[in-house]
Amino acid sequence: MNISPYFRNLRSAYGAELDDLTFDSEGVHILDKRLKQRRKEMEFLVHMMEISPEMVAVVFHKGFRFTSLAAMDDLLSHESDDLPEWDSLAHAIDMAPWTQELVHVLQKQPMGEWFLTVAAALEYMYSKPEHAHSDDGADEDEDEDHEKDSEEAEARTREEAAADWMVSQGFDRKE
Repeated sequence: MNISPYFRNLRSAYGAELDDLTFDSEGVHILDKRLKQRRKEMEFLVHMMEISPEMVAVVFHKGFRFTSLAAMDDLLSHESDDLPEWDSLAHAIDMAPWTQELVHVLQKQPMGEWFLTVAAALEYMYSKPEHAHSDDGADEDEDEDHEKDSEEAEARTREEAAADWMVSQGFDRKE
């Protein structure tokens, strides 16, 4: 299976978002409670769906059942600006009844159907970890290197942002 760089980058972010929602500060499992709360905030979250789709897509966690793995695998090979139409995936996805209200909210948005396609792909990758790498293992090292590079870049960005904030508060930049 060929996963595009777009979905490869979002895969770890989506998993991290779900991990962040899973436990409270005392280690109590509260994922269902937090997801229920996020679903109530959908009118606000639609404003984030294009810039941070992984943060919004979690509202569909466990809401899709995939009936055509080939169609979903093909979806993962596309870049964000070349995704198939949402309607073309109808045969590949069964949606839980509770998702219908969320879908209606999203379909009113200019990028709503694009986002639904992205959300389905993210949930597919999350629910099928054995599909995360190709069978021959050739992509595994490349994926691990890419994820490591992405994590290092994110860490540098956070460090730079923290340093910029400290400077804006009147502190000298630490070199």
